[in-house]
Formats: sequence, C-alpha cells, structure tokens
Amino acid sequence: MKRRKRSNKTSTQLRAVYNGNNGYAGLRTNYTPSHSKKRLYITLASIIIVIIVTAVYIWHLSQDLPPLTKLENIDPALATHVYSIDGEIIDSFHRKNRTIAPFYKFPEHLVQALLATEDRGFFDHWGVNLKSFFRALFFSLVKFEKARGTSTLTMQLARNLNLGFGLERTWKRKFQEILTSIQIERTYSKKEILEMYLNINFFGSNSYGIQSAANTFFSKDVENLSIEESALMIGVLKGQSLYNPLSNPERAILRRNIVLKSMQDIGYITQAQFDSLSQLPITLNPSAEQKKIAPYFTEYIRQQLNRLQDSLDVNVYEDGLRVYTTLDTRLQKYMDAAIDSVLPSFQRRIRGKSSLRKYLNAKADSTISDSVFNELTTVQIAFVCLDPHNGQILAMVGGRDFEKSQYNRAIQAPRQPGSAFKPFVYTAAIDNGYNPADEFLNQPFVLINSDGTRWTPHNYDNSVSGLTSLREALRGSINLVTIRLIQEISPSLVAEYARRMGITTKIREVPSLALGSSEVYLIELVSAYGIFANNGVCVKPISILKIEDKTGNVIYQNRSASREVLRKETTYIMNDMLKHVINHGTGYAVRRDYKFYQPAGGKTGTTNDYTDAWFIGYTPQLVAGVWVGFDDPQLSLGRGETGAQAALPFWANFMEMVYDSIDFPQADFPESPNVVKIQICKETKKRATMYCPEVVEELFMLKDVPTESCDIHTGRFSTQKGRRRRF
Repeated sequence: MKRRKRSNKTSTQLRAVYNGNNGYAGLRTNYTPSHSKKRLYITLASIIIVIIVTAVYIWHLSQDLPPLTKLENIDPALATHVYSIDGEIIDSFHRKNRTIAPFYKFPEHLVQALLATEDRGFFDHWGVNLKSFFRALFFSLVKFEKARGTSTLTMQLARNLNLGFGLERTWKRKFQEILTSIQIERTYSKKEILEMYLNINFFGSNSYGIQSAANTFFSKDVENLSIEESALMIGVLKGQSLYNPLSNPERAILRRNIVLKSMQDIGYITQAQFDSLSQLPITLNPSAEQKKIAPYFTEYIRQQLNRLQDSLDVNVYEDGLRVYTTLDTRLQKYMDAAIDSVLPSFQRRIRGKSSLRKYLNAKADSTISDSVFNELTTVQIAFVCLDPHNGQILAMVGGRDFEKSQYNRAIQAPRQPGSAFKPFVYTAAIDNGYNPADEFLNQPFVLINSDGTRWTPHNYDNSVSGLTSLREALRGSINLVTIRLIQEISPSLVAEYARRMGITTKIREVPSLALGSSEVYLIELVSAYGIFANNGVCVKPISILKIEDKTGNVIYQNRSASREVLRKETTYIMNDMLKHVINHGTGYAVRRDYKFYQPAGGKTGTTNDYTDAWFIGYTPQLVAGVWVGFDDPQLSLGRGETGAQAALPFWANFMEMVYDSIDFPQADFPESPNVVKIQICKETKKRATMYCPEVVEELFMLKDVPTESCDIHTGRFSTQKGRRRRF
C-alpha cells in the first residue's frame, strides 16, 4: 500500500530538524527573502500610518488649544480693592475674589504642602509625568477605567486657566492638557508655574487665589500662614465645598491631617511635628471683608466706578484696580459708635408713643400686629461728615441696616430740611446789606397763596413778641421773623443763594421756603454748611482720590472743584451767628448736655408734624449733618421730636468722640478785617453810651457801622428817632 504524501498547506509551515546530539537545533521556515522584505515594508508602513494618524490627531487637538501668545500673557481676573484714606482695605469688588501674591511671599511650608499632596515629582518633569500617564493609559485600555491620577501641577494649571477644554474627564481633554502643559513649561519657570497655580486656584467661599483665601479664612496675608493653616488651605483644593473649614470643619481637619501626613512621608516635617500639628483644632478668623466697613459709602464708590469704567477702559470686577477713597476709618468708627449709643433708646421712645400706634391702626382700619408695627416704625438715619476745606467725604451712613435696605438716604433721599434751611435766608440777607442787629416784628400775619388759599404761619411754640433782631431770630429759630425777612429780600434771591451754595434739588420760590419747604439731599446741605467753615469757598464733595491699575499706574486722578461763593465778610458774620445758635440757642444742648466746647456753629431743623429731624453743625476742621425720620414721609416721629431732641444727640456724641480721640490743631473760624465788633445799645441799636442799661456786642461790616450814639440813654430826655426797624 502506497503511503499518502502529506500536503504542504502553507508556505509558512515550520519544520523541526532533529539533531541527535543537541536535540532541536533550531527552527527553519520556508520564507523566501522576498517574503521577509514584504513583511518589513508592511511593518514600516503601519508605523508610518500610526505616526501620521497620531500627528493628524494631535494637530486636530492643537487647533482648539489657546495660542502661545495667550499662554505668554496669562492674566487672571483680579478683584478691585477699595482703600480708606488711612490705608485700610474697606471693600473689594469682584466676580472672583482674587488677589495676586508673588512667589516670594509664599511660606516654604505652603509650597511643600502643595508638592507633597499634588505633585511630588514636580521639579523632575517637563509638564507630564510619563510613568503615571502610561499607567493610567494601561488601566484605561485594559480595565476600561476612566483616566485619573495622571495630572501634574502644570496640567492642573492648564485646566484651571479656563482655556476651553471642557469639564468632562476624557482622553481628548487629557491630551489637550498635556500639550498645553508642555507649552506652559517651555514658557514659564517652575516658580512662576507654582505662583500662577496658587494665585488662580479656587479655595472656596468666593476666594480665588491663596492670598484671598488666607484673608477669607484667617484675616491675614499669605506670608503669615502657619504650617497647619497652609496644610488646611491645600487640603481644601481636593473639594472646595466638601472640605470648606467654615461649613465642614470636621472634614476639613481630616483632610488637613492627610496633607500633613504627606508632608511627613517625604521629610518636610518630622513625626513629632505631625503628631503635634494633627491634634490642633481649626482656629478661623473670618475675613474683615465679611464685617463691612461703611457699606453705604463703598456701594456709593461701586456705583461711581461703574460709570467710570467705560471711559477708563477697565473692568471694575476683573482688572485688579486699587481705588483710593476719602473715607477715614477712625471717623467712620466714631460715627457708627455714636449711632449705636443713641439709636436704641431713641427707637424705644418713638415706639412707645401711643399716638403712633393709633395712627397706624386707623390707617390700616384694623389693629396691626406687633411685628408689623415694629417694621413700619423702624426709625431710619442718615449721617455724613466732610472735610469742608477739600470736600472729602470722611464718614457716611445711609441707613440703619445695609443688609435690609441699600437705599442711601444720605445721597438719594430728598427730604424737607425745615429750619435747617434758614441759614440760606440769613446768608442772603447779610450778603445784601443787612446786619445781625436789624429787627423784624415777631407777630402773626396772613399770606394769600397764589391759589387763593390762606397761610397763617406761626412759631414752633406759638410764641410772639415785639421787634426781634436777626441774630436772635436765628438763635431761637423764630419762624415769623424769618418769613418776614424772606418776603423783604424775595424768595428768588434765597433760592439763588441756595443753588450757589450747592443745592441741586428743585427749590420752590415761595415764602414757605424760609421754613425749608423744598426738599434737599443731606450731603448737599452738609456741604453748603461747610462753606461757612471754609471762609466762603464751596468745595464739591468727593469720595474717590485716585485709581491705579494692577501695576500701580494712576489711571484716574480726582481733584476737588472749588469756587468762592460768599464774601469773607458775610462768612465771618454768619459763623458768629451760627455759633450763637450752639452757645445760646436751639443747639445749646451740645454745650450743656454733651460738654462739647470746641468752636462750632450749627442749626437744628424740624418739619411739620415732626416728620423730619435734622442737625447740621461744623467746626473749623469738620462739617457733619444728621437726618432722622421714617422712610414713609406721612409718619410722624411724634410731638416734641425736634431737631434738638432727635437729631442733635447723634451729632454731639460723634463730635465728642472725634475730638477726644484725634488731636486737631486749635483753631477758630477766620475773621475779616472789613468786619468790626462794636458795643451797641440793645434797645436803639446805636453805639452804646455809659448810660445804656443793656449793652451788647455786635458785628458790622465797615460800611454799615453805626455812627450815631444812643440818643435815649444819655442822662437827659431824648427821643427814639433813628432806630432801624423792620415791620
């Protein structure tokens, strides 16, 4: 039987050649040289194709990468800081609360905590940790796990720069981060990368960057962070909400200790240090930014910056501006303290008035609850202090509680000033030839209004008397004399002086203007009184001194706009008359009750039905004004709540604290050589003689000095002719 020949099915079948002495000597194939070359070509072609595909893919990914110029000029959004005139940061404006800190300010243990936790090989790689990358790639391809644990600090920085990679964890994003990281490493030094990383990262509680975080959580600068505080901050990066020490202190401690353990593992701290530091509790000191200083003032600043940013070509919330303002934190503190010391008892007194509850019950046509009553009867306050010589706003309160109401009553609320408007009437008179000794009749009269109605004005206490000098009428805030005076000099003249002195609201030119029937803004009224302290020069109030960009270049400079609006002779006389109000008149409580003895002038103000209470006063160095009342102008503070009773205590408390704490130079208001003080007979207003029973000293401009001596008190019979009277 023939043996069947085995077929050779493939040209690649292997044959074993047995060697008796050595066993299998090797393997032979039936490949020909042409077959080997073909396989080589195929292999090379495959490699080239892979390279081309990879290159094309990388090129495709690179199209979505930020341009190199952007990486060379990384410019993160920075918070704008607002500074007081005494150098304190009083607020920050931002979409992201970030302040840049240079690398040299980072404590060594902060950098060590970061490297130990996030990237121990940071100084040994060029943006990518290949070992970690290929390990993650293997697990992703073999075990189908998502890529994680491969990011270096540089790759995290590339991600946090918000360069448009997206948030989903994919290999596409990972490759984009790798390519960008390589560019970053080529562009920046390792220290610069660490600096950017710590300044750009989000640390929770609206804090971007380690400096903002240090301030938010500990109220300190980054260079003052302790080891355990640095570990806490680096630990927060793992989960800004999960490990936020303000909201999750227990988790934050656990995470902090993990960071400390990592530092110990690589020798940054000793075992003893770890044992000690890991037992410490978290001691937080919430940011001073959360304890707002002068919130009404800083909101006023923010509104001005919003109007300026287009002309300055800046972004207030991202460009890291430094805004230097006029606010003095010392005076603001005293203003807040004065309000806190007076307002609680004042509020209780107002709510204790039965008439107020009766009025509100009648208005609601039912008995209102206590909570509704308390809400409706919350007394509001506005308080402003200026430097009269340069117009700088030194302190401001625009309401009782900024969190509940951002409405700034100091600059936004027009209210009737009552008798606080009277100095405009007397200024217009003095500047036009009248003198403090001129007299008007303090008697009732009737005025017919333009609509045919009758107006019968009266004094606050319904008192009447005979002839009364302008000085005495201002001292006692006598309505009837002031109305007679404005009728004689004309309401239009008084309105002109009010506008000249800085009042911008609509002024109705009617006789009732003498009693403050036209609304004004507190800040403008305070500024107008400052003209007296500034010897007749009006300076427009300002709040911003200058603005710098993030590199320190001045991009805005503000200068006070001033103009002379009153003669120095007029100012001298008005100062003397307004000092008389405080020394002997409606403002006497400043001296009597509050023992404030600095040279000062001022005026109370009360409107009809005790709706508004005012006190505006000034010294040679400061001018300040207070308004108190309800936001609803139909509500009355109640009988007896005059400017002297309701508003003056705030002003006096404030001024007393300021002058007890700040050493101002001794000064009085300037005098004028064209004004003289002479003794006159109180009855005849002529030069006093030795026989005059009542002699007073009075100021006169040189051209108006009485030349005749008293012809009544001469020791012999005489008449009263020549006496200057106004009816």
